Amino acid sequence: MQNELLHELEQRGFINQTSNMDGLNAALNDGKICAYLGSDPTADSLHVGHLVPVMMMRWLQKYGHKPIMLVGGATGRIGDPSGRDTGRPMMTEEVLAKNIAGLKKSYSKFLRFGDGPSDAVIVDNYDWMKNYSHLDFLAQFGTDFTVPRMLSMESVKRRLENGMTFLEFNYMTFQAVDFLTLYKKYNCVLQLCGADQWGNAIMGIELIRKKLGKEAFVLSTALITDANGNKIGKSAGNAVWVNEEKLSPYDYYQYFRNTPDDLVEKFLKIFTEIPLYEIAELSKKTGAELNEVKKRLAFAATEIAHGTDAARAAESAAAALFGGAGNMDNAPTAEIEMAAPMGIVDFLCAAGLFTSKSEARRNVVQGGIQIDGKKITDTKSEIAPASEIMVQKGKKVFLRVICK
Repeated sequence: MQNELLHELEQRGFINQTSNMDGLNAALNDGKICAYLGSDPTADSLHVGHLVPVMMMRWLQKYGHKPIMLVGGATGRIGDPSGRDTGRPMMTEEVLAKNIAGLKKSYSKFLRFGDGPSDAVIVDNYDWMKNYSHLDFLAQFGTDFTVPRMLSMESVKRRLENGMTFLEFNYMTFQAVDFLTLYKKYNCVLQLCGADQWGNAIMGIELIRKKLGKEAFVLSTALITDANGNKIGKSAGNAVWVNEEKLSPYDYYQYFRNTPDDLVEKFLKIFTEIPLYEIAELSKKTGAELNEVKKRLAFAATEIAHGTDAARAAESAAAALFGGAGNMDNAPTAEIEMAAPMGIVDFLCAAGLFTSKSEARRNVVQGGIQIDGKKITDTKSEIAPASEIMVQKGKKVFLRVICK
């Protein structure tokens, strides 16, 4: 009999691959389990590309199981080669600490933390990895990993021709030891991961089998891609951040509001908790009705990440900007010092819409800029100071500029 949690995950499209579906199904049917999901602190926030396994962990908790969220204070010092053609830059201790704090904040948006049986806990693999000297690590685990097996991993194969370092080559051994450590301390029998982490995660269940003679499991999710089929992430330059310091709840809402038509059903299943039977009905909508479904998707996804009040504020701002109704106070806002007329290019850069003047000029010339509803195409145009100026970039980006 298929476990209810696995049925939910399967119907919502979370499951990409499992190490042993029958064994995992039996373990879940036997009682509550403990599972972990890890993320290296390469940034001070999760992004939408991370959220598929995070949402899967949220469902696991809703069904009464215990989540462990691991921040890679140790593995973050190495750099994961998975899905990359170059090594990650090394981070300072200060940056690592800042990023770890940001990840903890992101996790707390999606999971309930505490001391209860199904409450989530946060661990940092640096807490145990720092206790191993190089000789200690090799003595305890060196014979548990064979070079041919490590070379067979896709994350290694694609980097060999580009000069993979010995530092990165050790990454999978660290991740395997993480799984072993959590198995021994928490009886953690399941690791959740993205599809690009499959090889690293499999090394963990192999190490647990060698060291303890026990079976553990890996459950991977498919990766979320953008409209061009590219993996969403920081290094790809298309990250949609979770923490509001990096991306406003309004922009988070707009990301889901602008979901391509063919991804609406998929995103409803993954990024919301709307019941499946209701999603089945919503997915039949077309035309103007589909736009209303996208609003429902955006509100539900934003409510999970930022709370009901922030979702309502984002919804109201969108209604004001695109429909002439709603509260404009909730629209994205920038404040600039402006006591005298300012050239359009300098104004756009000062407002933070562009990082370079050449990019701003190009958008003006191409007709992509409107000021208070009027299209500006002359790069020599000047903007007069006003208490509030509404700027539109393209069809979907709005910014309310407050002049001081």
